[in-house]
Formats: sequence, C-alpha cells, structure tokens
Amino acid sequence: MFLSADVLVKAVMIGLAFASLVTWTIFIAKSIELSVTRRRLGAALGKIGDARSLAEAQFALGARDGVLSSLLSAAMREARLSAGISSDSGIKERAASSFAEIVRAEARRIRLGMGLLASIGATSPFVGLFGTVWGIMNSFIGISKSQTTNLAVVAPGIAEALLATAFGLAAAIPAVIIYNHFTRVTKGYLELVGRSTGAAARLLSRD
Repeated sequence: MFLSADVLVKAVMIGLAFASLVTWTIFIAKSIELSVTRRRLGAALGKIGDARSLAEAQFALGARDGVLSSLLSAAMREARLSAGISSDSGIKERAASSFAEIVRAEARRIRLGMGLLASIGATSPFVGLFGTVWGIMNSFIGISKSQTTNLAVVAPGIAEALLATAFGLAAAIPAVIIYNHFTRVTKGYLELVGRSTGAAARLLSRD
C-alpha cells in the first residue's frame, strides 16, 4: 500500500526546508565566529611581535583566551619542566607534540558544522528526487484507478512532486557553495594558527 503522494511529498519538502534553514543558520554563525576569531588571533600576533621571551609575550597578551594563549602556556610549561636540561632537541620535540595537539583541537573546533553542510549538500538532491519519484508514481497509480488521462486530474500531483526536486536543489546548492567558502576561509585561519605555532616555538628557543 502506497503512502499518499501529498503527505509524503509535503513531508520531504518540509524536511528540505528545515535543512535549508540549518544551512543558513550555520552560515551566519560560522561567518561571525571565523571573522571574530581570525581578527582576535591577528591582533594577538601583533601584540607579541616585539616580545623577547615567553613571559613578555604572555604579559603582552594579558588574560586573553585563544589558541595563541594556549600555545604560549604549553611553551611555558615545557620550559619549566625542562629547566636545567641541556639538550634542546628533546625540549623542541616535546613542545612540537604539545603544539600539534593544540592545533588539532583548534582545527576540530573551527570545523564544527562543516560536516553537516557537506551532508546536506550531498543528500538533499536525492531526497528531493525520491519525493518526486514517489509522487509521480502515485499519480500514475491514480490514473490507473480513475481510468482517465485527464490532465486536470493528474497535473497537480505531478507538479507538486516535481517541486520536491526543486526544494532539494534549493537546499543542496547553497550548502555546497557555503561549504566550499568555509573550506577556503578555514584554511586561511589555520595558516594563521601555524604562524602562531611558529611564534611560540621561536620564543621557547630564546628562553
């Protein structure tokens, strides 16, 4: 027994409309987050540009939160733990391991929501197509039951079914474009994080 085309197609379109709403919500939230985070990190890097030691850099930053503060704290911790050790290579390896973990955590944080965008972009056209196929199939079943090919009888159901594909494309296309945009912006931000790692490593080597 087939579900009513009207019920299923409308359910599909409501789901796709919700997916589209999620896409634009992520776009607004991530745009604000990336803009603010990148501006703060750039300003923080500018503040420690003239610092000659880790302590001086931390003093210049103050009580700020952020990836640069975490990197400097990790470098300070490694410097304290390695006090009195003459080998620089071991200190640098342990510091590099700590820095890499902080960078990975920051990358995971900044990419939150992007997986959902990718899923919406990949699946929405197929969800819309499913609604269309189901609706048209039910329309043909209706034709066979009514034993008429009157266009006025079947056209509304077919038109509504085709609308599901349009909803699928309307949800998928912005999701793909926004995902690609955030991929580029996130790459630029992570390059800035890489500069922060280099700055923390240079300050550690001076202590």
